[in-house]
Amino acid sequence: MSRWEAPAEEDTAATDETAATDETTTTDETASPHGTAAAHGIAPAGRLLERLRAGLPDGSVLTDPDVTASYANDMASFCPAGAPAVVVLPRTAEEVQHVLRTASELRVPVVPQGARTGLSGAANASDGCIVLSLTRMDRILEINPVDRIAVVEPGVVNAALSRAVGEHGLYYPPDPSSWETCTIGGNIGTASGGLCCVKYGVTAEYVLGLDVVLADGRLMTTGRRTAKGVAGYDLTRLFVGSEGSLGVVVRAVLALKPRPPQQLALAAEFASSAAACDAVCRIMEGGHVPSLLELMDRTTVRAVNALTRMGLPESTEALLLAAFDTPDPAADLAAVGALCEAAGATRVVPADDAAESELLLQARRSSLVALEAVKGTTMIDDVCVPRSRLAEMIEGVERIARAHGLTIGVVAHAGDGNTHPTVCFDAADPDECRRARASFDEIMGLGLELGGTITGEHGVGVLKKEWLAREIGPVGVEMQRAVKAAFDPLGILNPGKLF
Repeated sequence: MSRWEAPAEEDTAATDETAATDETTTTDETASPHGTAAAHGIAPAGRLLERLRAGLPDGSVLTDPDVTASYANDMASFCPAGAPAVVVLPRTAEEVQHVLRTASELRVPVVPQGARTGLSGAANASDGCIVLSLTRMDRILEINPVDRIAVVEPGVVNAALSRAVGEHGLYYPPDPSSWETCTIGGNIGTASGGLCCVKYGVTAEYVLGLDVVLADGRLMTTGRRTAKGVAGYDLTRLFVGSEGSLGVVVRAVLALKPRPPQQLALAAEFASSAAACDAVCRIMEGGHVPSLLELMDRTTVRAVNALTRMGLPESTEALLLAAFDTPDPAADLAAVGALCEAAGATRVVPADDAAESELLLQARRSSLVALEAVKGTTMIDDVCVPRSRLAEMIEGVERIARAHGLTIGVVAHAGDGNTHPTVCFDAADPDECRRARASFDEIMGLGLELGGTITGEHGVGVLKKEWLAREIGPVGVEMQRAVKAAFDPLGILNPGKLF
């Protein structure tokens, strides 16, 4: 299965209740300050299924173990996943409320999921849990060109929303690499970014309001539909990036922008990553506002060529892509091209038209899939550092790769310092797996040393929860657990994630 391919949806429920496990349990009682379902008693599977089916339509409750196993994990490596007792596919907020009320009464953990394109294990099942897949809640409820908002359900695919608002002359900027399959609910859960973040920002900046089903089944509305609003604590932002640990988003009010002009791009070749990063600093210091500023190292360029036959320049050590969607993009590209040359670019090639620009973007979007093809398995890091220290980050990754004898390609949202060092390894080789995990951790440590953060857009999930504690410190962990306890006192929502 491709890294970005969503699973096939099963439309019929299993009729044999014994297909579920005999008891719903969870294996990690330390997942939250209050423990998980195991700490609060055990609900027989028959009773759980009976209660769920009482408030859900036919075909919404899946118990066939072959089917439920396909919902066990997202796309992250080295993240344990349990066996769900049941998968539920609701279509309405009321059905989600019924699931959460049932789960609270029976003390059963609930793991919310979107398309499972995530890269941190945030959507991984725990043993005996209810997997709450929100992919069937896929309606765009409203597009309002005057207020410049869209109201959507969580299962709406990012690209589908972008195309729909485009028909109204509007633009929804967040565009993760998996935008053709990832869902808005998943984007909200992990605070996703994308290629255009350097100009337009991340998902959190576009979420105005939410309808959220809380752990006990109550429905809460946060935020607003207005352009401005500061009433009370900003609970909307609290839910963005919470990875389903505080509540389940069932509706979102999203801000839109006027559709910008078609962007034009350029590619600049450099003899070193340091020179490319110098160009990034010059561009940003000069006050330029590109719609995209992306970096691909030599390993990545060669991997993309091997997969796509695009003919990118393999002689380069670093390829910098810049784009502008301004009224006069050619002039902006000329100015940025001159800065690249001043930083030591060996070649600067502006695209002739929108089609050629899109080809360059497709090369960048295929980077992670291409790196996966190098060895068959990848661990994709997500370290964000200050732009001024981007060169140190990339050079440090090169040292780590040599020390561990591994292939590690780096692609980066260079304009905002968000790097994706991608460790390529053979999952069938135990020693290579060990070295891959060690290198992954060293890269996160390097990011913190450089004043950065362990995740810029992929989230914490299972993969990085030990590193979250290092980044925010013991007082930070204590306060985040207190927030978790306020919203989820039984500890049933996505246990074992974040901390």
